[in-house]
Amino acid sequence: MITNDLELTKIFLDNEYIIGLPTETVYGLAGNIYSEKAIKSIFELKGRPLYNPLIVHLKHKNALSAVAQNIPDSAYRLSEKFWPGPVTLILPKRSSISDLITAGKPTVAVRVPNHEKALALLDLLDYPLAAPSANPFGSISPTTSEHVHDYFGRSLPIILEGGSCTKGIESTIVGFDNNRPIIYRLGSLSVEEIEDHLGMRLLTTLKNSGVPEAPGMLSKHYSPRTPLLLTNDLNLLMEHQAHKKIGVLSFGNERLDYTHEHHLVLSSEENLDEAASKLYAALHQLDQLQLDVIVAKLFPDAGLGATINDRLQRAAKP
Repeated sequence: MITNDLELTKIFLDNEYIIGLPTETVYGLAGNIYSEKAIKSIFELKGRPLYNPLIVHLKHKNALSAVAQNIPDSAYRLSEKFWPGPVTLILPKRSSISDLITAGKPTVAVRVPNHEKALALLDLLDYPLAAPSANPFGSISPTTSEHVHDYFGRSLPIILEGGSCTKGIESTIVGFDNNRPIIYRLGSLSVEEIEDHLGMRLLTTLKNSGVPEAPGMLSKHYSPRTPLLLTNDLNLLMEHQAHKKIGVLSFGNERLDYTHEHHLVLSSEENLDEAASKLYAALHQLDQLQLDVIVAKLFPDAGLGATINDRLQRAAKP
């Protein structure tokens, strides 16, 4: 059921069910962080490996000390500047945080979402919510309530309606080593914005094909069922795929040598924020068309362009 009823959604959460939660990044599968039943339900419904940690969502930055400890100064600076917002911090966890949430690690991933409906719900609750993306493990992340419903149907009893996600790509994940910030996952907040605020270059640890240090680090992720091919030259790649039924995904109004019925433009003005917000919705749309292949042109590899390329490369990995 898709609903706008916050009180009804709270009743489900209080009774240890999980829900579909809108955020500014993507929709999440959310449950009470202090309910082992709810957390197990998240992993089971997603088919998510237990070695892949979850993100804890708080109602306010002042609630951070309830779930984390020994918080470095740079983490406080990021939370003051960017919360509510699409940055997740990896911090030493309190003993009250279940090892199931953190995949047995001594750290917890935490953020405050910048979404009116999510914050209104969190304000009604006496507990934070754990919420990975509301999709089967490895699939395209959902950016509308309909995406979530299409994935899970009646297996998920309630989805809180929050409209289309304004950011459309997951949060940026930042960890710390002796107060030095490290990027673990590119996301909706660019590395450049974080570096400008902190006045320092950040270390980067992005690839992980084994046990991930943070959510979203697996090498294959965010994938459509349709094979996805990436290129810097759409026309050349499409020439080699001309015998197939092709979907095309481009940043701007790419000039193509061939006319294609299924050509989606993420931003005719080549605006990276707009392109990021539409990326997953476009992949969902093309994936429903029974195509042989989706071809996409890589983006300028800076700012949010680097984030979009990261998602495309993980989605395309065989």
